[in-house]
Amino acid sequence: MPGQEIPENMKQRIMHVSLPISNETILMGSDSNRAMGDVTMGQNISISVNAADKKEADKIFNSLSSGGKITLPIADMFWGAYFGMLVDKFGIVWMVSSENPK
Repeated sequence: MPGQEIPENMKQRIMHVSLPISNETILMGSDSNRAMGDVTMGQNISISVNAADKKEADKIFNSLSSGGKITLPIADMFWGAYFGMLVDKFGIVWMVSSENPK
């Protein structure tokens, strides 16, 4: 994004990768980013949920974040998705996304 610089040590990392398994299942991954905190075994994976639209994404995000910690507020992102991240009250890392801008 304009005005945001990528540190040299992050330029060879993977921001996001997706491997379609079937129409309903996609395996996703990314390198860990120290700016997001240290890697803790058991919290070194994220569950990704794709919603049909922003309204559904907000409902899922707000429900999962209740009693937990929002690590990235849900918002429009530079790659075109509506996206947010959180750790639920049980310590599970979630990514909630909608590709539908409505």
